[in-house]
Amino acid sequence: MSSSRRDFLRNLSLGLGSLGLMGVTAKKAHSAFEEKLKEIKKLTPYQAARDESFWFQVQKAFDIDRSFINLNNGGVHPAPRVVMKAVHRYLNFSNGAPPYNMWRILRPRKEYIRKRLASTFGCSPEEIALTRNVTEAMQIALLGLELHKGDEVLTTSHDYPSMKNALYQRQKREGIRVKKFDFPYPPQNRKVLLDFFKKNITSRTKLILVCHITNLTGQIFPIKELCRLAREKGIEVVIDGAHAFGHFEFKQKDLNCGIYGANLHKWMMAPIGTGFLYVRKDKIKKIWPLFPAPNPLGEDIRKFEHIGTHPEYLECAIGEALTFHHGIGAARKEERLRYLRNYWAQSIGKLPGVKILTPYDPAQSCGIGTFTVKNMDMAQLCHVLFKKHKIYTINVGIPPTAGKNERVTGMRVTPSVYTTLKELDEFNEAVSHYIHKGLPS
Repeated sequence: MSSSRRDFLRNLSLGLGSLGLMGVTAKKAHSAFEEKLKEIKKLTPYQAARDESFWFQVQKAFDIDRSFINLNNGGVHPAPRVVMKAVHRYLNFSNGAPPYNMWRILRPRKEYIRKRLASTFGCSPEEIALTRNVTEAMQIALLGLELHKGDEVLTTSHDYPSMKNALYQRQKREGIRVKKFDFPYPPQNRKVLLDFFKKNITSRTKLILVCHITNLTGQIFPIKELCRLAREKGIEVVIDGAHAFGHFEFKQKDLNCGIYGANLHKWMMAPIGTGFLYVRKDKIKKIWPLFPAPNPLGEDIRKFEHIGTHPEYLECAIGEALTFHHGIGAARKEERLRYLRNYWAQSIGKLPGVKILTPYDPAQSCGIGTFTVKNMDMAQLCHVLFKKHKIYTINVGIPPTAGKNERVTGMRVTPSVYTTLKELDEFNEAVSHYIHKGLPS
């Protein structure tokens, strides 16, 4: 049995023995789940995504507050129990003698975490910088790349405000030009999105900012094709992978990108306050660090990590999150998230006045889904769902679709691997009730 699989079994069994399920001991629960993993290995990811007995065991690996239904896992994701145990363990160790334990012992161990992250992303460890979140990762790139007055940066109206704010600041201070465009949602296919970029690129375009998958509707962009197009025209591309890494399966070679930022505390389920920046080796020297480093134009990826004293115990605990992710299996996890999205969306989508704003095409979406209801206040629906049913979702304001002026307000729904089908049934029933009966005054 591989060490990754042994660790995964151990992680899951931490909570199984205390459940008292049918009188089994933790050891028997461990053995039972090992048998379940053997069964799962015989199934395709599509089939495994529908095996509720397997996902019941995964659900028990989390200390989840079940006094309400959390369908906003896309905001920030709870870490499994084993990750939180690692956080506490490393924190307590650090606190015992911080200048020695934190700097002399834990800090060097980050190099192994860097190596494992690089392996998961599919790149060299010398191309991965550990950051506190995707915003920090993206700001390093967006503020660190050389741009000059009159240079144009192209992005979409769906890209995240924090990233666009970095560009707007440069626009005010340095005179660059930020150009953004709307696109149809859901688009017919990914080529539609690529064509919008082609249409909006000009001779002054020097940089493209694009989400791998958007936070508003869960739209996946054709990153590999866009990077190829940009290279042909000598344009840099910075990719916001906040919602992608750990969500659906891919490697760097599948994107062929040069600069990529990601959160680890979303779908990778690592401790809150962790992320990474990937920069291809030949591009590192072109980016100034956000915090000044001894050799700001050097080629060492660690120049982006000069942020002063910070909680390094969080970064060490990333290792347990990676083990948990690989233990479930990236492909199985992806299919489960897509299955859960389809489970609620295909039900809600049949109701009168409902428009699903996320494509069902698996090449264009995964676990994030957004819908709107004609003539219904979606913010009020979110409020009522929580007040009356303790179901937590968020409403999102979405820019106009291409060619139209009307903004859309939708409800974004993001269940996760610990979400039960019964919880989604409750969500579907509650939404159906208010669509048919109307919202309370």
